Amino acid sequence: MAEAGPPERHEPYLYELAWILPSIAIPTAMLVAVVIAAFGMGIHLPGIAGTVDPAQLRETPPFDNPGLSQIAPNHYQLTIVASAWQFQPNEVRIPAGAQVDIVATSRDVIHGFEIPGTNVNLMVIPGRIARTTVTFHQPGTYQFMCHEYCGVGHHLMWGRIIVEGTP
Repeated sequence: MAEAGPPERHEPYLYELAWILPSIAIPTAMLVAVVIAAFGMGIHLPGIAGTVDPAQLRETPPFDNPGLSQIAPNHYQLTIVASAWQFQPNEVRIPAGAQVDIVATSRDVIHGFEIPGTNVNLMVIPGRIARTTVTFHQPGTYQFMCHEYCGVGHHLMWGRIIVEGTP
């Protein structure tokens, strides 16, 4: 009679399974989180809204007249031009509860435009138009700043949005 060999072992299969399952589960969980953030929570990345010749900004609407303009009841467009260590305009007054379309570009080098405490965070690139929309519900002063190092006067690139009244 033949001797019975050792019982079959499936340990290598279990080790492989211990690596394969997390390798599938973790990326799937990350994808689900991105989808929930993008659609369920309304988080959207700002995109390029067009192009403009940086040398012609002074003659190209709306960048020839930067500032705040009302485009509908309780709806405004804020046009920002970033250039060597300044934003034009550097102070804006907006009514509380107003929807604001921010349109920005740069005259010279890459800048950033960030309003802490909001979803506004734009890369302001020469020749590109950046656009985003924000609603300021609470009255108060909101600082904005350049978050992309742009030279020795970078620390001077800031301004404020003053939200007035009640929503």
